[in-house]
Amino acid sequence: MFNKKTRSFFMIPYITWLLLFVVFPILLIVYYSFHDINGNFTFSNYNVFFSSTYVLMTLYSFWYAFLITIICLVISCPLAFIISKSKYSELLLLFIIMPTWINILLKTYAFLGLFGEYGTVNSFLEYLGVGTQSLLFNSFSFVFVSSYIYLPFMLLPIYNSVVGINKNLIEASYDLGADFKTTFRKVILPLSINGVKTGIQVTFIPALSLFMITRLIAGNKIINLGTAIEEHFLVTQNWGLGSTIAVFLIVVMGIIMILTNTKDKIGIGGRK
Repeated sequence: MFNKKTRSFFMIPYITWLLLFVVFPILLIVYYSFHDINGNFTFSNYNVFFSSTYVLMTLYSFWYAFLITIICLVISCPLAFIISKSKYSELLLLFIIMPTWINILLKTYAFLGLFGEYGTVNSFLEYLGVGTQSLLFNSFSFVFVSSYIYLPFMLLPIYNSVVGINKNLIEASYDLGADFKTTFRKVILPLSINGVKTGIQVTFIPALSLFMITRLIAGNKIINLGTAIEEHFLVTQNWGLGSTIAVFLIVVMGIIMILTNTKDKIGIGGRK
């Protein structure tokens, strides 16, 4: 339809955008990571980052990102299958997608109202006779709110994979005597693995660098890499150390994308 010169011409805006808003910012971050707060060239930022304090912070960041990803995955896999079998699948998907239209800051403030001392949840607990509970500014509230926010991003890729599975394969599994648990583990999950990997990408990677939810929901009781980057850029003005943490996250994100990126050898419906 288009000759080679025309295709090359249409590539110019894309390449320009890529260079200006992806490649150049990354190079700028790498550049700042080798400079101290006074602008002098140094490797000290990397020495500080690989000290025990930041290594522990990195482990905490990975742990919470892992928890959020696992919770989203455990909920999304069976839920995607259930939705795909429902005659109201479009409506159910709409209900799941709708929260993503709301700004993440507004959703976070909504949970402040729900989990607050005089919020809806505590009012309900008092009605049941349980009494007021401390639901905010702890690990539970951080993981719960983060999982809620990222659940649609895990669910949708898995749903797209599940809905394309040939129904005859599932029926054949039942005909051969397999129950739902075995069918899900042996048939549905392997055929939807690419959706699972995509869901892990779009959940685990952002969860590594959360900072707003840690500020508002966890009350700074959880300090992860995203919070540290914000602190160094906006408070301490140590852009070098902040950039060093950002470089580490970029490398980790690249590794995760490589590990979870596989060619789709199985087509729709499980056919090669």
